[in-house]
Amino acid sequence: MPTDTAPADPPAQAPDLGIVDSLAQLSFLVQGALAKVAAELGLSVIQLRLLGVLRDREPGMQELARHLELDKSSVTGLVDRAERRGLVRRAPSPRDGRAVQVTLTDEGRAAARALEEDAGRRIRALAAHLGDEQRAALSRLASTLVAGATAV
Repeated sequence: MPTDTAPADPPAQAPDLGIVDSLAQLSFLVQGALAKVAAELGLSVIQLRLLGVLRDREPGMQELARHLELDKSSVTGLVDRAERRGLVRRAPSPRDGRAVQVTLTDEGRAAARALEEDAGRRIRALAAHLGDEQRAALSRLASTLVAGATAV
């Protein structure tokens, strides 16, 4: 019985670019996907990262600065802009009355979910041509790299 589409041929073995070029080019692909996701919601990539960090934690400004690898004054401006957009709010820290913690608003949570879904779809699409075993191996290797990463 004929079909309209033939099964896709497995991808040809790509030339090995080496660890540095492979990871750098993969990083460019991922960053490009994230930039498109952020732009569609009128956000910068750093604002996308801010929402990503706040999905599962309510950090103080110093902790937020560490997560985003920014100085505290840059984080203050970033949070100011996100607060004006209604995405985050500051609240007094329950542990230290002099400090504030940053939390997502309902609108910020909705934006973070939309970003996560769209980014997930785009990043999974980067690996769509891989087989199940290759995707699982890539996930394990990337997780191991992240877990063992130290500041460069």
